[in-house]
Amino acid sequence: MSTTKKTLAVASAVAAALTAAATTQATAQAKEKCYGVSPAGQNDCAAGPGTTCAGTSTVDYQGNAWTLVDSGTCTEMDLPAAADGSARAGSLEPLERDLPA
Repeated sequence: MSTTKKTLAVASAVAAALTAAATTQATAQAKEKCYGVSPAGQNDCAAGPGTTCAGTSTVDYQGNAWTLVDSGTCTEMDLPAAADGSARAGSLEPLERDLPA
């Protein structure tokens, strides 16, 4: 392989790696952890004591379990009212509501 072709191949590989890194970073920045918005078993992680991680929440809209959502949408999501009729909202911090007994 000629030096020109090798240089072009290396430059192409570097460009592809930089593009992939930029895309990954943009995707990561476009999401945020939102607590208290996932149905039981559909959380992404952090479901409180006694759980391991993703899919381990045991209560609908468990306050200490988070799900990744689009940035800026967490507190604006429409959620069903709690059993006592009070309104629910997502939070960027863990909540003390809807925790397992």
